Amino acid sequence: MQRITSAALLLYLWVMLILLGSLVLETFVIYPNIFYNAPERFPIALQFMSVTGPAQFFRPLGMASVFLGAIALLVSWRIPSARWWVAASVLMILCEGVSSMLFFWPRNTILFVEGAAQHSADVLRQTANEFQTWHWSRLAFNAASAAFIFIGYLRFYRFTIVGQMEARERSADGPALAA
Repeated sequence: MQRITSAALLLYLWVMLILLGSLVLETFVIYPNIFYNAPERFPIALQFMSVTGPAQFFRPLGMASVFLGAIALLVSWRIPSARWWVAASVLMILCEGVSSMLFFWPRNTILFVEGAAQHSADVLRQTANEFQTWHWSRLAFNAASAAFIFIGYLRFYRFTIVGQMEARERSADGPALAA
C-alpha cells in the first residue's frame, strides 16, 4: 500500500508543479502581452491563440489536479502527519478552480468572446484590470497547493522511513529477547 500511496502523492505533486510552473509562465510571459494596452491588443492576442489557448491547457490539467488530489487524499488518509497537508493542497486547488469558474471564466467571455462587439472599451479595460488584479489569487492558490502537497509528500516519506527503521529495530531486537 505504501508504494501506491507514494505513487499517488508523487503523481499529484508532479501535476501540481507543472500547473504552478505553467501558471507562472502565463502570468509573467503571456498575460503582459495580452493585457498590454487593453483592449486594443486583444485582436493580436486572439490571433496568437487562434489554434489553442490557455483554456485548452488549464481546464483539463485543473480537472486532473482535482482528480489526482482526491486520490492522493484517499490513499494517504491513514497517515495523520501527511493527511492534513494533502487535504490543504486539495482545498487550495479546489478554491482556485471555483474562483476560476465563478470569476475568471465570465471575464474571459466578456474580454475574448463578446469583446468590443458587445462592450465598450471602458468596460473591457475595467474587466481586464479586474482579471489581472485577481489573477494573483489564482497564483497564490496554486503556489499554496503545490507547497502543501510537497510538505505532505515529505511527511509521508518520513512516516515510511521511520516505520521501516522501527520495523528493523523490532526484528533486530526480536531474536535477542527470545534468547
